Amino acid sequence: MSRQQPDVLVLGGGAVGLACALYLLRAGRSVMVIDRGKVGAATSHGNCGTITPSHSVPLAAPGVLIQALRWMLKTDAPLRIAPRLDFALFEWLLQFARRCNAAQCRRVTAIKAPLLIRARAELEALVRDAKLDCEFQAQGTLNVYRDARAFEHSRELALLPVEFGLPVEMLDGAACRAREPALNDSVVGGYFHAGDAQLRPERYCAELARAVLALGGEISESTTISGFRTANGNIESVVADRGEFSGRDVVFALGAWSPQVARQLDLRIPIQPGKGYSITYTRPLHPPRIPLSLKERAVCVTAWESGYRLGSTMEFAGYDATLNRTRLDALKRGAAEYLHESEGPQMVEEWYGWRPMTWDDLPILGRAATLRNLVLATGHGMLGITMSAITGKLVSDLICAAPAALDLAPFSPARFNI
Repeated sequence: MSRQQPDVLVLGGGAVGLACALYLLRAGRSVMVIDRGKVGAATSHGNCGTITPSHSVPLAAPGVLIQALRWMLKTDAPLRIAPRLDFALFEWLLQFARRCNAAQCRRVTAIKAPLLIRARAELEALVRDAKLDCEFQAQGTLNVYRDARAFEHSRELALLPVEFGLPVEMLDGAACRAREPALNDSVVGGYFHAGDAQLRPERYCAELARAVLALGGEISESTTISGFRTANGNIESVVADRGEFSGRDVVFALGAWSPQVARQLDLRIPIQPGKGYSITYTRPLHPPRIPLSLKERAVCVTAWESGYRLGSTMEFAGYDATLNRTRLDALKRGAAEYLHESEGPQMVEEWYGWRPMTWDDLPILGRAATLRNLVLATGHGMLGITMSAITGKLVSDLICAAPAALDLAPFSPARFNI
């Protein structure tokens, strides 16, 4: 076997892993990224590309689990838990359920908001400074409702981020349509988040990979990890089908695949794969100018100069590797309820990806307790693109022993005994 020895091995070539590699290279480290497929081609590829500090309120909000249980047999529900015997999922849901209350929701929002505010600024700076051509635009996002009762009941949680420094503007239906003429007359109200932004995620990842290579980083694609060699509390090497790789530090940026690979190190990472879907089209004649979240249907709508995408939904169905036609059709039906022109002239791609969901809706960032040279950078949930740059900076600071940009204690692997 060939043995290659950069300073740092980054396992996982999605947005988070590539950002970690880029920041480490900029700090003077040599880096190799290892990915089992093509970099940026998995979860980072087909999402809607919104950069959303507004998503500081956790998924584990009051009433969410009860609604999900009501939806269990509804195959096109926005949030679906597929009925099956899965003890890991059962334990995850129990922990999630314990957090579906107002006190925990506020606590997590207070932790996430500062992280996401810094993440938004760091990402824009990275796009600018590294000259990443990824259709980045800073024009906010708009969450809209068709049901007056749902809109009224949403107010408390929707305005919660304001307490933690995130601007939220509450709009009636007419104001929503004035802000976004692509919306039809059924919209009764919504919330505008001026601090949000957007980019095209597959182009962002391609540009990150280009920047990594330009700084001398290496990328090993189509490389399947089969095991690890450990000694004296460190990972000595990563064993893969394309050789054996070693580095002084190892960054675990494997997203939803983290629990599977971690088992080879006897680590138990409490992440569940939350499956999302998207449909990409060529650009409609009159697309939305602002990224939209169609709240009752949980559909995200994003338009770029290069295309148009409907996405989102959340399905806990394990690692089911199929395109669920029912859920894809639900995206189209949902968009048609809110928009004058809901689809583009030509369908380009139907897609799914697994988000790495932790039960407390916080990422896992920091050194593992039992393996001194292992740094975890995973569990970003639905915010991997949003948090990619700040994660890269935090991981680089940690490995290079630089002053931390943020306190990592709330995100430490120690909270899960890792």
